[in-house]
Amino acid sequence: MSGKRIAIYGKGGIGKTTISVNLALLLARRGQRTLLVGCDPKKDTARLLSDRSLPALMEKYEALKSGAAAPEEVLFPVRENLLVCESGGPRPGVGCAGRGIISAFEKLAELRAFEVYRPDVVIYDVLGDVVCGGFSTPLRAKVADTAYIVTTSDY
Repeated sequence: MSGKRIAIYGKGGIGKTTISVNLALLLARRGQRTLLVGCDPKKDTARLLSDRSLPALMEKYEALKSGAAAPEEVLFPVRENLLVCESGGPRPGVGCAGRGIISAFEKLAELRAFEVYRPDVVIYDVLGDVVCGGFSTPLRAKVADTAYIVTTSDY
């Protein structure tokens, strides 16, 4: 995939999702085809862009695998030049959210989402409560080439 690929990291509750969504909106308004991927099982990224809850890729994983669901069921155009996809994952405390991120990225690759939609920019809103290696997936799997870390001056 060509274009800019950005992973937004930082501790939980610091504003990563707000920054990710606003950056995606700004780029889309400037005419850049933008794909925003929410990497939190809570699916809070898309909630800021849509008036309804959007199904996560992991919720449709088996249907996508069997061909019973189409990529359009997990990649949603929410504004002109802006698609959003939620990776989803298990409920908190039940299973590994990092594994959900890895599976979601593998499925996006299998669906050829980056070749089909050809985004100029991909933004990954990475879950802040990093507890396993799955959260390094955007950089480790080389689906992101830039990382921004949101910080605060709090003690």
